[in-house]
Amino acid sequence: MTTNIAEIPVRKICCIGAGYVGGPTCSVLALNCPDIQVTVVDRNELRINQWNSEKLPIYEPGLEEIVKQCRGKNLFFSTDMAPALKEADLIFISVNTPTKTFGLGKGRAADLKFVESCARLIAEVCDRSKIVVEKSTVPVRSAASIVNVLKANTKPGVSYQVLSNPEFLAEGTAVNDLKNPDRVLIGGEESEEGKKAISALSWVYRHWVSADKIIEMNTWSSELSKLAANAFLAQRISSINAISAVCEATGADVSEVAKAIGLDSRLGPKFLQASVGWGGSCFQKDILNLVYISESLNLTSVAAYWQQVIDMNEYQKSRFGERIVQSMFNTITDKRIAILGFAFKKNTGDTRESPAIHVAKHLLEEGAFLHIYDPKVEKAQILLDLDQLDEESGISIHTDPYEAAKGTHALVVCTEWDQFITYDYQRMYDSMLKPAFVFDGRKILNHSALTKIGFHVETIGKRHGQSFQDHNWAGTNGI
Repeated sequence: MTTNIAEIPVRKICCIGAGYVGGPTCSVLALNCPDIQVTVVDRNELRINQWNSEKLPIYEPGLEEIVKQCRGKNLFFSTDMAPALKEADLIFISVNTPTKTFGLGKGRAADLKFVESCARLIAEVCDRSKIVVEKSTVPVRSAASIVNVLKANTKPGVSYQVLSNPEFLAEGTAVNDLKNPDRVLIGGEESEEGKKAISALSWVYRHWVSADKIIEMNTWSSELSKLAANAFLAQRISSINAISAVCEATGADVSEVAKAIGLDSRLGPKFLQASVGWGGSCFQKDILNLVYISESLNLTSVAAYWQQVIDMNEYQKSRFGERIVQSMFNTITDKRIAILGFAFKKNTGDTRESPAIHVAKHLLEEGAFLHIYDPKVEKAQILLDLDQLDEESGISIHTDPYEAAKGTHALVVCTEWDQFITYDYQRMYDSMLKPAFVFDGRKILNHSALTKIGFHVETIGKRHGQSFQDHNWAGTNGI
């Protein structure tokens, strides 16, 4: 993309927040915009040191190579926030917006304290006009809060334009999502200054994104689009998981049902993979946020509708845990169970809202001893998620899947890691206690092959060993 120096609207970008959004976003931005200096700042010194080291704080396929290519050239990571903010033409706010744990809106509303503190910091240190961009997922009309904080604390001669530019990254594919986005949303004011700010951010993205994929809209539409997109995706998974329960009760196969549904051109096949449940940092937080907004607007039926999407997900996780206990003769006390996968999805080390946490806690409460293996999740993170200080409380964490399986009664697949498909399950079976069980919470394994080995196999959306004729369709009073 060729542009005269005088026409360049953005020469320096600063991103506040070096987490799952800020780090990958700015790395790909730096890769595609060699004419722009990109600085990612964070108060967390350990995290910044990791971004400047050989081992990055997060795992995403392809990210390490990009960081190594750009770091020190036009991509920088620093804890020195003030100079980077002062020099920047455009500032991304990419901080965490967790669900509130106390006070008004507890358990549902987004906590915007970090976003507000960013706005106050920007107003405090900046002495010339800036474009401020919400990158964090925020409730509708949050931009107005940022504007109010900036206006109340702004210095003479300084003005700000606040834009909404939500991220649509899926962990495990974040780099590809950034390189080849389905769309880029930019929301801003409909004033002349607002349009100039939108044009400047659009110019940045046009370095590698075609203009037809950059969608300009008002700020509120942009903010709501992010929440709605995640709500729709989670709703789709909860819907097929609800059908999986019906399949298990009737003898239908949810994979066959999902295929039939997905062949309908109006629906398509994506997000129709039944599983133990969805997780991650966004889905639950964003839907809870949508529920809270709806309640605040007195839209009680709307709030109840979206709450049911979350309730179905919780039901699916609980149902899977209960099925494990029931299948193992209604008791797992003192039995050893191997958990394969702890991340909420493959190709990431993120465990936030991971179904594996729910399942593991359920099994621990039932008295089981757990052998846990995940190729990317750190031992300390697993212990933290399970509220354990060490491995002496019914948990042992392994770095080898075959060691994790040795001496156990059952294997429970909680994450759809590709390598799990290729393991030597005959070797695992030979090292396990009999009868040996496999509970496939992701529907990724070859169940007929496992059955031939000798495993008793249970999976989502299919009742193994139950024929169509076994069900008494007429009920106890039928003829």
